[in-house]
Amino acid sequence: MIQLNNVSIYLISNGRTLVDGISFTLNPGDRTVIIGEEGNGKSTLLKLIADPALIADHAEYSGSVNVGRHRIGYLPQELTEPERAMPVKEYLAADEEKLWLAESLAAETGLDPAILYEDRPMKTLSGGERVKLRLVKLLTDEPDMLLLDEPTNDIDLDTLVWLEGFICRFDGGVLFVSHDETLIENTATAVIHLEHVHHKKVARHTVANVPYREYMADRERALSHQAQVSKFEHDEFRKKEARWREIYEKVDTAQRNLSRRDPSTGRLLKKKMHSVMSQGRKLEKEKEALTEAPVSEWQIDLALPEVSMPGRKEILRFSCEGLFSPDGERLTAGFRLNVNAAEHVAIIGRNGVGKTTLLRLIESELKKRRDLKVFYMPQNYFELLDGYGTPVELLAPTGEKDAVTRARTYLGSVRFTKDEAESPIERLSGGQKAKLLFVKMALDGYNVLLLDEPTRNFSPLSNPVIRGMLRDFGGCVIAVTHDRRFISEVCERAVKLTENGLEEASPLFPAG
Repeated sequence: MIQLNNVSIYLISNGRTLVDGISFTLNPGDRTVIIGEEGNGKSTLLKLIADPALIADHAEYSGSVNVGRHRIGYLPQELTEPERAMPVKEYLAADEEKLWLAESLAAETGLDPAILYEDRPMKTLSGGERVKLRLVKLLTDEPDMLLLDEPTNDIDLDTLVWLEGFICRFDGGVLFVSHDETLIENTATAVIHLEHVHHKKVARHTVANVPYREYMADRERALSHQAQVSKFEHDEFRKKEARWREIYEKVDTAQRNLSRRDPSTGRLLKKKMHSVMSQGRKLEKEKEALTEAPVSEWQIDLALPEVSMPGRKEILRFSCEGLFSPDGERLTAGFRLNVNAAEHVAIIGRNGVGKTTLLRLIESELKKRRDLKVFYMPQNYFELLDGYGTPVELLAPTGEKDAVTRARTYLGSVRFTKDEAESPIERLSGGQKAKLLFVKMALDGYNVLLLDEPTRNFSPLSNPVIRGMLRDFGGCVIAVTHDRRFISEVCERAVKLTENGLEEASPLFPAG
């Protein structure tokens, strides 16, 4: 088993507590998900368990981490730069025995086993292909405990289903971070919830040995019950306090109006005031014992601007003879795609089939239209964010006072602190960068949104809010996505890109 005892993690830069005194055990067969907003220490906690040296450059910790003699397989969110430059076969670095296992695993995930022997750099693979290959490499070492940091990023729907089954079948323990609510609900048997409350000044955690959906329902009930009890107790206390104040003011007024010629009444009033003050001290003690109103980490309080577009007006009539990779390989046969003005369309398909290529071509077509204001959100956020210093500078490039104030207000609505709003964008987490782009959408008033995996970096707690924002958006949404809840809740239509072209995908995927 893996055991943590009273572990706290602190940022070296400012001493901020990321995790405060957490203790838990991961046994073989356990499937535990870590949830929480971006920047709350989920990835740092996984790194600490995998190897304390991985956090040494930015964090310190106290408490004990005991991994025993387990063979731990750790999947970080991203490849390192040297790994991205490695040829595929060099990255895999498998001997003959492991290659046999790697081929079998690759076929299970939907990868062509021939990719294992290629010389092209890892960075030239699609995002999904990289994730699958990294999983294959990890599993060829036959670990008995898995630490997975966002394993669902960029993988297609077929691989998501495979990954769910694999996690459920795995004999060892699995500790993972994921933003995919459907996968979490279908796999996790326990939940670790990391929160930062009171304007991110207080770190707290919950360890619950129940499935995710049960945890969220229990949490909602507990918060609701606490809120009701707190309101009742505070209402009753205010009534008591008002009655006490009324008595106090009467006695105080009587004392001030008392004639010096009536010492007997004065003694009685003094005694009465002593009793009133004693009751006041008891009330203060009562106040300290009142049930506090629940404090939880709020996520997003943002709305996209109201947009009204004629639903049946066709804004896109796209046709092509096929999609091709950068090296000229044909990915798909020819196809057509027509989209109406207020339509919400999901583009699905296996990794590497050309979904991002299609979205970029659609962007190129729509940006020719003067009647449309088009926003493109890429998977790699730095395509839009590179060159800007801070979030405020991105949102208020003129530096005008009113624009800066508005930018800060909007950033506050997605939980940016003052320091984060004025820190370099490159230091932000993936989730914070995604939130920053959504703030830009809200501020700049677009009527067409082209989104490449828009929910991939939002927490399970923020994702419902993001889906609601996009579902209620009155303009056009065209999104490449593998998020089953997103497809079900946001999109009226899904199209599947395959080698044979584009086809309507029906029925839409259920929410799970």
